[in-house]
Amino acid sequence: MSPTNDPKNATPPSDADAAVRDAFTLVRAGDAGKLRELLDAGLPVSVRNERGDSLLMLASYYGHVDATRLLLERGADPEQPNDAGQTPLAGAAFKGNEAIATVLLEAGADVDGAGPDGRTPLMFAAMFDKLEMMELLIQRGADHRVRDADKRTALDYARSMGAARAAERLDPKP
Repeated sequence: MSPTNDPKNATPPSDADAAVRDAFTLVRAGDAGKLRELLDAGLPVSVRNERGDSLLMLASYYGHVDATRLLLERGADPEQPNDAGQTPLAGAAFKGNEAIATVLLEAGADVDGAGPDGRTPLMFAAMFDKLEMMELLIQRGADHRVRDADKRTALDYARSMGAARAAERLDPKP
């Protein structure tokens, strides 16, 4: 066993490391009250995990409205992507969570915001046939004509994934 892997020589985690781990556990569980306590104690709202997910990304992805609101009130960036280039709004669109999407949009999330691949929240909603989410995004100004890095639109994604309702909604033909 090398010295760096020897438990006798291991450095114990700092209180800050433990607080960060606790914060990610709390945000996944949606415990906004305890999360508030950690933020009040000085935990940065912008802390990210090993995949680049922010607390806001995970609160949004797991559908925790109160935690999402708290993080946004404390200054979390609704446009901060993770290492895969996904934004919290794209995650909400993928999951079809309109309540989270509404909170993010009200906090300034870009309805057509895209990662490096150019995929917008509307494209995610379309590919997974999340019609109600699509309607919300379109009502908030999402442009169905936007093309990603591969020149594909939300309609292209809907068709390629067999998302019949989404394709019907986006198809400009009568």
